[in-house]
Amino acid sequence: MRNFKEEESLNTLNHSCAHVMAQAVKHLYPQAKFWVGPVVEEGFYYDIDLGDVTITDDDLPKIEKEMKKICKDGKRIVRREVSKEEALEMFKDDEYKLDLISNLEDGSISVYSQGDFTDLCRGPHMDTVKKCRFHKLIKHSGAYWKGDKNNKVLQRIYGVCFPTKEELDEHLEALEEAKQRDHRKLGRELGIFMFADLVGRGLPMWLPNGFIVRRLLSDYITDKEISLGYQHVMTPSLGNVNLYKTSGHWAHYKDDMFPAMEVEDEAYVLRPMNCPHHMMIYRNSLHSYRDLPVRLAEIANDFRFEASGALTGIERTRAFTQNDSHIFCRPDQIKEEFKGVAKLILDVYKDFGFENYSFRLSLRDKNDTEKYFGNDELWERSEAELREVLNEMGVDYYEAEGEAAFYGPKLDVQVRSAIGHDVTLSTIQLDYQLPERFELTYVDRDGQKVRPVVIHRAILGSLDRFVAFLLEETKGNLPLWLAPTQVKVVPVNPDLHDDYSQEVNSLLLANGIRSSVDNRDEKLGYRIREAQVKKIPFQLVMGDKEKENGTVTYRRFGERKQTTVTQEEFLTLLKEEIKNKTIK
Repeated sequence: MRNFKEEESLNTLNHSCAHVMAQAVKHLYPQAKFWVGPVVEEGFYYDIDLGDVTITDDDLPKIEKEMKKICKDGKRIVRREVSKEEALEMFKDDEYKLDLISNLEDGSISVYSQGDFTDLCRGPHMDTVKKCRFHKLIKHSGAYWKGDKNNKVLQRIYGVCFPTKEELDEHLEALEEAKQRDHRKLGRELGIFMFADLVGRGLPMWLPNGFIVRRLLSDYITDKEISLGYQHVMTPSLGNVNLYKTSGHWAHYKDDMFPAMEVEDEAYVLRPMNCPHHMMIYRNSLHSYRDLPVRLAEIANDFRFEASGALTGIERTRAFTQNDSHIFCRPDQIKEEFKGVAKLILDVYKDFGFENYSFRLSLRDKNDTEKYFGNDELWERSEAELREVLNEMGVDYYEAEGEAAFYGPKLDVQVRSAIGHDVTLSTIQLDYQLPERFELTYVDRDGQKVRPVVIHRAILGSLDRFVAFLLEETKGNLPLWLAPTQVKVVPVNPDLHDDYSQEVNSLLLANGIRSSVDNRDEKLGYRIREAQVKKIPFQLVMGDKEKENGTVTYRRFGERKQTTVTQEEFLTLLKEEIKNKTIK
């Protein structure tokens, strides 16, 4: 792992390489104009206006070749401070630079030059382009100027640069590994989900294998919640606009919701989250202090209008399913309930073998009065209580200002995926605001009506995102209990061994094992490879010996070793692994 100074130096290197790329593009496309070229987590990019020219994959090697020539030439990178007047004159024919300069103050403007290329930039940069020679252009895409869909689409080229060839090669290997783990690729190959433009962008359709995985995850978390006293409910996937005006979502979240539908003088909207519905369920009954906590849970379908450019497989969609819950409790129960949710999260992560995660305390930005509900007292109280609980639990966490929900602070569990993404899987949120807005009450010991506190929590978060994370984490090799097909029975000769294969398959099915027989008129090696490609945990190869002895010979996915056991021994092995949710 790099230390801060190394990371800072790497950022400077990538920033410098972005200018080398821009210089190369200018050599090849003299009409090119440049917007910004920042350093990002995965390297750097530059947004470019190339007029009528459209960059393709074939163009990236040409740009790289020109970049290598520039680096070999070894020009020094020189910084110069200029006045605003000089800058405006220098870039008078470039509307993108003029826009940037208009927002800068005189005395704070600098340009960097390397040979025949000069660009507006704050820096810092390396001292020579020679240090940028170990680079690679990764991909290209379109990007709206200033991120505004009403503006022109610029062409964005991504790249990466490292101090040594070895580090670059290591990074490129990691990118290739990430490509193989991409849940979109695996989802297609394993028949988990699909998309169709005719249905709509960002609207996943779960195929039979995917539905099995979703159902198992839903049953898994529902059973855990029931054992902890949660009550499950079902609420509609849309609601009256007035519901969201009451909750505050209409004022604070409207732009992320689908447009309202006018029906019989009423306006309805697809719900982006479930808390308003659950508030109404709580309000439907009278509650005593003795009744609390009330833990309402739901596996709920939600809808958010994500920008088309932000859609990413099933990781970020417009229709998704949340493992959601709202705990209505007394103030004196907050700590215990919060600890209970945190324990459930850690219990689930243990089942799935998740180890690389961290806790983020997401707080409001006190200077952003538009984004959050008012009432400073409630905000300070709830933030202080979350800190206190985390400190009492001895949990390591870091704080992130501006990441809170609009109605309260939250604890996000950030999990580092196998391909290097920082993913929020689980959240716990403390909320004093919605009980006020919905006028929720319970009767306390003195017979007075008082407000409960609400804890919003999601353990698996979005089931869709959770499946995407699992596919990438396991490279599609799901644990036995989650695998859509757990056993593939392969007769050596379908004409001679199919009857026995069907007998064993029937036994497995009768014991709740998801099994099937591959008796196609294909070579044995092909059928075995097919089961490997589909990442089926166990393959049974059934020949004369197995048929005569009433045994099975199994091979695990990814292994060459074959083991022969009795039918009963094999069943016991499967049931134990499924029961223990063994991670291989």
